[in-house]
Amino acid sequence: MAKTLTSRDDIRQWATARGGNPMLMETPDGTGSRTLLNLTFGQEALNSDNNEGPDRVGGYQLVSWEEWFEALDANKLSLRVSDDPSGGSEAEFEFVERG
Repeated sequence: MAKTLTSRDDIRQWATARGGNPMLMETPDGTGSRTLLNLTFGQEALNSDNNEGPDRVGGYQLVSWEEWFEALDANKLSLRVSDDPSGGSEAEFEFVERG
C-alpha cells in the first residue's frame, strides 16, 4: 500500500526518519535546463560545514531542504511512499504529479 505526501513537514519527517538527505541535479533540456530531484539514504547528514562524504552523488548535489522543496513545488510534484512496514524497502518512494 502507498500513500502520497504533499506536506513539507510530512515529506521531511518521512525522509529524515530513514536517514534521507535532499539532492538536486540540473540537466540540459533543449535550450534550457530542468531540475531533477532525488533523495539519498543511509548516510549521515552531509553539508559543507560538517562533511562526512561527497557533496555530489551520481551527478546529484546535496542541497538544503528549502531548496529541494522549492524545486518540488516548481515541478508540481508530491512524494508517494510505502506505508507497509512489513514489506519492501522502507526508503521506497517515487515522485508523482500533484492532483
